[in-house]
Amino acid sequence: MANPLRGQVIRLYKTLLYLGRDYPQGFTFFRQRLKTAFMKNKDVTDPEKIKKLLARGDFVIKEIEALYFLRKYRAMKKRYYDPENPQP
Repeated sequence: MANPLRGQVIRLYKTLLYLGRDYPQGFTFFRQRLKTAFMKNKDVTDPEKIKKLLARGDFVIKEIEALYFLRKYRAMKKRYYDPENPQP
């Protein structure tokens, strides 16, 4: 792996690992899937391919954050919304 991109890959891995703490199926499941995904691409040496994989990782980060925000929104809505008395 190219030295300048190595740091970005490690940062991506750490960020994803941090976000995986609150994953709905559990941290262990998330960590195993994350490790498998990174190990599958460990032999990639082409800088352009690595940049594409980093972009995909950034997309996954945004999707996980959206999942968490949606879960929090649904929890708040359930907490304050009365389904028996809907309001317009």
